[in-house]
Amino acid sequence: MTSDAPAAVQPPQRRRGALVFLRDVLVIILIAALVSFVVKTFVVRSFYIPSGSMERTLLVNDRILVDELTPRWSGYDRGDVVVFKDPGGWLPAAPQRPARPPLVEAADWALTFVGISTTDAQDHLVKRVIGMPGDHVVCCNALGQITVNGSPINELDYLNLPEGDTAASNSEFDVTVPDDRIWVMGDNRDRSQDSRAHQELPGGGFVPLENVVGRAFLTTWPLDRFGLIDTHDEVFRAVPAPE
Repeated sequence: MTSDAPAAVQPPQRRRGALVFLRDVLVIILIAALVSFVVKTFVVRSFYIPSGSMERTLLVNDRILVDELTPRWSGYDRGDVVVFKDPGGWLPAAPQRPARPPLVEAADWALTFVGISTTDAQDHLVKRVIGMPGDHVVCCNALGQITVNGSPINELDYLNLPEGDTAASNSEFDVTVPDDRIWVMGDNRDRSQDSRAHQELPGGGFVPLENVVGRAFLTTWPLDRFGLIDTHDEVFRAVPAPE
């Protein structure tokens, strides 16, 4: 009978060990989810590119990382590629999505919460900053260049223009960027519905800085396009401060 005694107490010990293991796993998962949420909300966030408005810099279905933290202190600069929430009326109304099983919806919500899914990126846009608050942005001079505060900028290194076309924009404009706003344009100028196309809206085509999520700095997918996103600082180096 003494040989049967250890067998009588062993199952509860194993059960307690399994419960402790499950508790530790749940704690690790919750901490990981919390860290991922904090990183997504305040540090870095992933987006995908749904259109060709930023070609050749960004291609359709590219995945990018957006720096949300650094601009909180340093602000933004001309040439930055930024992701921003629709200021209102820039994007067409999204088609109603067919109902999905509750489990799929819950999984997508959880993945979006921790920053893995990019479902919530559908109401955001990505463009290049051309004008900062106070800048006087005009299109175009005799060479087809945009001028910022009277200084021409040569954008041909990154613009995606039809062969033989050197004009930075085929639509003219003359704007002064209000405080706390930016003027943005796509690199694929003839196929970008950017600030130029929304001047008749209440916002005048300007993007409120509060709508800007952050600065796109890295292409992560596909792997053959992995690399830093060029802000072309040299293009804007000679631009003087606004008067």
